[in-house]
Amino acid sequence: MRVIPGQAQSFDLRSLIGGIYLPALFFGIGQWMIIPAIPQFADELGASVFLSGIIFAARGAGSMIGDVPSGLLMSRLGGRVTMTSGVVLTAVTAAAMGFSSGPATLGLFTLLNGVAFALWHVSRLAYMTETVPVEYRGRALSLVGGVTRVGFFAGPIVGGAIAQFGGLETVFFAQAVVVGVAALLVATRLPEPRGGDAGTPERPHVSLRSVALAERASLIVAGSVAVTLVLIRHGRQFLIPVWGREALDLDPFEIGLIFGLASAIDMVMFYPVGVVMDRWGRKWVIVPSLLVLSASLLLMPLTAGFVSFLLVGLLSGFGNGLGSGAVMTLGADLAPPDAAGEFLGLWRLVGDVGAVAAPPAIGGLEDLFTLDAAAAVTGIIGLAGGVIMLLLVRETLTRSREPARASPR
Repeated sequence: MRVIPGQAQSFDLRSLIGGIYLPALFFGIGQWMIIPAIPQFADELGASVFLSGIIFAARGAGSMIGDVPSGLLMSRLGGRVTMTSGVVLTAVTAAAMGFSSGPATLGLFTLLNGVAFALWHVSRLAYMTETVPVEYRGRALSLVGGVTRVGFFAGPIVGGAIAQFGGLETVFFAQAVVVGVAALLVATRLPEPRGGDAGTPERPHVSLRSVALAERASLIVAGSVAVTLVLIRHGRQFLIPVWGREALDLDPFEIGLIFGLASAIDMVMFYPVGVVMDRWGRKWVIVPSLLVLSASLLLMPLTAGFVSFLLVGLLSGFGNGLGSGAVMTLGADLAPPDAAGEFLGLWRLVGDVGAVAAPPAIGGLEDLFTLDAAAAVTGIIGLAGGVIMLLLVRETLTRSREPARASPR
């Protein structure tokens, strides 16, 4: 555990509204506007189904490519410069995606869009690690998870409406505009960290290799929990539509309704979850999140129609909401104070393994066995992650000697 706070410091989460939470909201809406549009636009440009899948996966690959360099840049350039650069690059690559004349061009700019996302995500997490006192970290980062979930809910609806009236390419131009607003907010409203900007050039150089070696226990043990939680989340996103269509023969509206209602439950949980993390500890949300998500997947083969599948979907939404901001908070707690950017780049890379691995792993299990087996194996992996978190990862919440004086609101 690397959190070593001194005495409690006065802090107000409202100071992050303009520079963190509003940009996160705009960024989330913008990102989820284009995610459903990418495979459709690739098809419109003449890509095959397989090539459309490759183009769609390029964004996740770009994020993995950008994770570690983003941490290094954060440590050298600081939070404001790095975050603003990431958001601006996202806007530029989104506009370029809209101007794509063929699948190859779209794939290239989708890859770069993923790199830009990593630059924004890692630098934001490193900035908040150095800025937010540990007593407020769970709430601060669960709020990030919450506003991102609002984007997950609203973005596809907004993007679908724009595409309906203006064509698919206009969705990418719209993202550039929305994310441009986020860049302006970061550049003008981001508070200075305590003691100056994070990652200023005065900080001694720390090699990535030395950080990886020094923190290998955290990256391996706690990192396996992060991989498991990310994997089971993405597995859920993949399995719900596949199971609804192939096993239950539900129509797209019914599947979308299940997703929407599950997302609604997910969205309303972020602040209570943050309070639990800051009051009782990180294990109190991470372990239940893994167990409930696993239970929803293990129950999936027992569903027989819309109602039973809706109940399982709602359970999965509850489980996902229990983990709002949990991976970010755990990584922030474990990050060494003298190399937060480098560590969090590695931490994000570890987590992205789960995001990239989930769909092909589940698809492979379905091909080799059955869809029931794919859901069951994914659920068992989640249970294993919960056991590891409970028994092998020590609680990372530490408290200052004096109670915090500021209102958390």
